[in-house]
Amino acid sequence: MEELKSGSTAKLEIIAQEGSRWVLDDKQDGEIKMNVSDADENVQIGDVVEVFLYVNRRKELTATMQMPNMTFGTFGWARVIRSEPREGVYVDIGSSFEVLVNGADLPQIKRLWPQVGDELYMTLRTDLGGNIFGRLATEERVLEVISEADSSLFNANLKARAYRLLPVGSFLLTIPENYRIFVHESEQKAEPRLGEEVTVRVIDVHNDGTLNGSFLPRVEERLSGDAEVIYTYLMDIGGKMPFTDKSSPDEIQEMFDMSKGSFKRALGNLMKQRKIVQEDGWTKSTEI
Repeated sequence: MEELKSGSTAKLEIIAQEGSRWVLDDKQDGEIKMNVSDADENVQIGDVVEVFLYVNRRKELTATMQMPNMTFGTFGWARVIRSEPREGVYVDIGSSFEVLVNGADLPQIKRLWPQVGDELYMTLRTDLGGNIFGRLATEERVLEVISEADSSLFNANLKARAYRLLPVGSFLLTIPENYRIFVHESEQKAEPRLGEEVTVRVIDVHNDGTLNGSFLPRVEERLSGDAEVIYTYLMDIGGKMPFTDKSSPDEIQEMFDMSKGSFKRALGNLMKQRKIVQEDGWTKSTEI
């Protein structure tokens, strides 16, 4: 029988209960404990259960029936639950314990580190003491698990998360299809965080089923210069401003350095794209 170790799965028999822990027998290395809270409610002595093994804070090999989203050699999404600047980020892998993704494996630029709620595509690894860590998916492994996209996706908007960031651009996996999509740096206003969920537009479908994408709006959706000035100002002050198409030419000239005619045309453009509404003497963003 193969030796049981941290990060592996096993089928073990429940042989006793000691307080708040079940006692499992691996029939080779002795007993392994499992918290009652980590087991299914209906288990009982004599049951053979499938468990995942890990080293707890007391450095004991421990079992849980809460299987993680990934194991050694398999990949899955893990949600970031906290960030420690000197260590890295801790993630929820769907089991009864959290794991660390080391800061050395994250982008060198801290603003590109994942934030709480972002998700990383990763697998698991252990150190010499059996402690489990997260390991980000490599490009080679991603290519083994992606789905092939077809030409019907051209110009579609897809939800995706970045799994690899390079100076030349960002590599993402779509949610939930697992299409691989590359966004060149010229097609993005700002680089996404690692693991951040974003909306990306498909601009090319390759013969191998991979995609190219863009974070930039379609030509017909792009704002004119005046509209962008107004909308940027509006969002910078919280999405609501006391300027409308009824404002005086002097007020408009002083605030936006444009004529009232240009201002009204820009507001019309923004309203046509449903980015703003005018109510009770105020112009408001539809995003608030």
